[in-house]
Amino acid sequence: MKVAPDLSALLMDIAARESELIGLTQELVRIPTVNPPGDAYEACACALGERLRRRGFAVEYIRALGAPGDSASHPRMNVVARREGRHDGPCVHFNSHIDVVEAGSGWAFDPFGAELRDGRIYGRGTCDMKGGLAASVVACEALLDWAGDDWPGAIEISGTVDEESGGFSGVGYLAKRGHFSQPRVDHVIIPEPLGVDRICLGHRGVWWAEVETRGRIAHGSMPFLGDSAILHMSAFLRRIEDELMPRLAQRRTAEPVEPPGARVSTLNVNSVHGGQVEQRYALNANGEPSGDLPTPVVAHRCTAVLDRRFIAEEQLEDVKREIIDMLDELQRTRPGFDYGVREIMSFVPSATPREAPVVQATARAISRVLGREPSYIASPGTYDQKHIVRTGGLRDCIAYGPGILDLAHQPDEYVAVDDLVQSAQVMALAAWRLLNAD
Repeated sequence: MKVAPDLSALLMDIAARESELIGLTQELVRIPTVNPPGDAYEACACALGERLRRRGFAVEYIRALGAPGDSASHPRMNVVARREGRHDGPCVHFNSHIDVVEAGSGWAFDPFGAELRDGRIYGRGTCDMKGGLAASVVACEALLDWAGDDWPGAIEISGTVDEESGGFSGVGYLAKRGHFSQPRVDHVIIPEPLGVDRICLGHRGVWWAEVETRGRIAHGSMPFLGDSAILHMSAFLRRIEDELMPRLAQRRTAEPVEPPGARVSTLNVNSVHGGQVEQRYALNANGEPSGDLPTPVVAHRCTAVLDRRFIAEEQLEDVKREIIDMLDELQRTRPGFDYGVREIMSFVPSATPREAPVVQATARAISRVLGREPSYIASPGTYDQKHIVRTGGLRDCIAYGPGILDLAHQPDEYVAVDDLVQSAQVMALAAWRLLNAD
């Protein structure tokens, strides 16, 4: 193989593409791919795919037919683009999710305006993670222009859906079909917003479950003839707060989870629903009831969704048993208490070894671009690495990308332009070293 050009020329070229990075980030953010319900997935996938097709990538659109959330009105459309080198070699894959959470309230900027102000691009998804997607695209485009036609292996870029709701119609769907397994793919970088000088090796474990307490319906004026499922749920939640949460706070991991507050086991009660469906109660100008009105019944059913995050030192079965034991004790000691548990999803902790090729290549790139050694972290929440490792069987996977994790899902979310440039430089260098295995 011919001698490659000076790497400094590649870095300079990426720096010169700052306006491209800004423009692509803005274009992607202005496509409101809100999940749920999964708006504008096709539009975003096509925008990404068309750009890469023009750059010589073979582009495939893959709808997750029959997967969770997929429908005629909200098709779960993924895009995978691949460009082959002239010689045999490994495949480096950059995977980004295109979905974003709802904007919510409290914004000083248009959530989908992608306004550039004082070196920052503001908008929902700028940080998590359309800025990272844009950086990976520009990094690969610059790398291909710099390397010419004579390079080994293959580069893939994907835009996938539903990461914010588990990734089952995105990376999970593709992983089942071999898109994240050898020999097709060897190394994966996920540009999540973990910081330009940090390499994310993995994540804590998660167990989501719905707990149902059961009662007996009766007339609200005679509650003694019924049995309130809401009060039973209240008893369970009191145990959670008074007994379980203090125990979890004492369990600390040796893994470098960021932020440090997430280095313990945690449990969040994601939602509680009991009795009648939510209604709007109001009075008109005459002080008379208007809108929906309640009917007098004792709640016979109440549900709570639990979001349990556990550390590498815990086992999934023990996490589940801890909740079941608490419910069983209430069933023995509280008159009329009855319950059910439905598992929603679970994933064990993941950790890529520091000696893995993708870690080493990215670490060297960070050192070259930023002039300092990287820090190694683990994420407090899961991301699509879980599907790549568990289903795809590919362990050479990390998260690395621009943005500040604490800004994700927040009002006035932003990504710094300098971070976009530096992360693109790091991704390009890491990809080149992985392709050439040097």
